[in-house]
Amino acid sequence: MANALQQLIRERLDRKGWSYGDVARRGGIPRSTVHHLATTDRVVRMPQPATLEGLSKGLELPLDTVRRAAAEACGIHVYGPGSDPSGDSEAPRSPDPEVDLLIASVQKLSADDRRHVAALVESLLDRSGDK
Repeated sequence: MANALQQLIRERLDRKGWSYGDVARRGGIPRSTVHHLATTDRVVRMPQPATLEGLSKGLELPLDTVRRAAAEACGIHVYGPGSDPSGDSEAPRSPDPEVDLLIASVQKLSADDRRHVAALVESLLDRSGDK
């Protein structure tokens, strides 16, 4: 069974009659990257933001659509606008999709690793407050 990113790419290529090369040229990314993302069953880690932007441009789809499909292919749930992992639909959400992705990614870490991330974030916040 194809992952969400594979399905998105394949459906778009089929609908538009495009090749991997067509998408790559329009998006300014290597053809091999488009091919890899379209044929890899399990995306191990989230593609770089520039890759997602190029794929979005090449597929002529909104960046958020491509980012969500890539996240799902990596096994990361990205919460939609107005949703909150606690179930509080009234909770304000960040307008920055990278923040949502970071939050979803942290949830996949072990408890010990989450403590390390929390310590790092606190350290960075303390440091930025000194400036």
